[in-house]
Amino acid sequence: MLSTLLSIIFVYVFILLGYLAKRIFKEDMHTKTLTLMSVYFLQPFVTVWGFSTAKLHTEHIFVPLLYLAIIFVLLLPTIALGKLIFTDIKERAIFSIAGFVGNTGNIGIPLGIALFGEQSVIYTTLINIANVFVVYIIGVYIYSRGSFSVKASLLNIIKIPIIPASMIAIFININNIDLTPQLEEFFKMGAYAGIVLQLFLLGTFLQGIRVHELHSRLFVGTMTQKFFIVPLFTAVVLHFTDLPPMVQGVLFMEMMVPLAVANINLASLYDCRPKDVTSLILISTLLFLPILFILTNIIPFFYPSLH
Repeated sequence: MLSTLLSIIFVYVFILLGYLAKRIFKEDMHTKTLTLMSVYFLQPFVTVWGFSTAKLHTEHIFVPLLYLAIIFVLLLPTIALGKLIFTDIKERAIFSIAGFVGNTGNIGIPLGIALFGEQSVIYTTLINIANVFVVYIIGVYIYSRGSFSVKASLLNIIKIPIIPASMIAIFININNIDLTPQLEEFFKMGAYAGIVLQLFLLGTFLQGIRVHELHSRLFVGTMTQKFFIVPLFTAVVLHFTDLPPMVQGVLFMEMMVPLAVANINLASLYDCRPKDVTSLILISTLLFLPILFILTNIIPFFYPSLH
């Protein structure tokens, strides 16, 4: 438990650095510039590097497909519910997608190693890749709709370079094309830079936010969706599968990780209340700490064979 918490705490030191940078340099630190650098230049490196860490095999594909299926089944009623609950189109957009974009990479991958061992990496990596498609296709469209027309929102999806980068990475992986050590190091450097910049960006948005200004309806709705509805539905679905206990545990864990920093990228890029989204990410991260404690005790109880 202590090693897990330390891993997460050290990762989020970069958030503190971003917070301090924005607090010290104020308006000289432009968050929009950081967002553009992250989305258009560094996030493609994260995706390509992620695919290079493990070879895809047929038996692995079912897990990310199940992850996507769970999200799609819940997404449609969530969008419909958002239209009933929220009159503000930007709040509606945030509610519709934020809870489905979890931090499956920066938190999910190291947490999987801490709870299940290195055998979980192939599954957490694939789930994170599936999450990339959720973020940069569905997420781009829904966040865009908070400020743009349907046509402009669809065009925004095409403009995001991470999707073609993912296609190229999948092609390289499934065709067993070996990258030279120099290229592997190149992609790794870019990926680490992208991850650090993501965390740094979150810190810059945290500076100056006012959590009490967040509308209670948006807060309650998003947190209920993230930590109750999605995990409960996932548990029910997993009950009817024949997946090994470890794989079930990994998938359930990934559905409970806090909101991803990528939400800030899109909310900022498309002017969809990035401060509110930052508040939701902060709150979900704080709420996840006691949930993490519960997970570390529940998983050995339900899956004793893992320990």
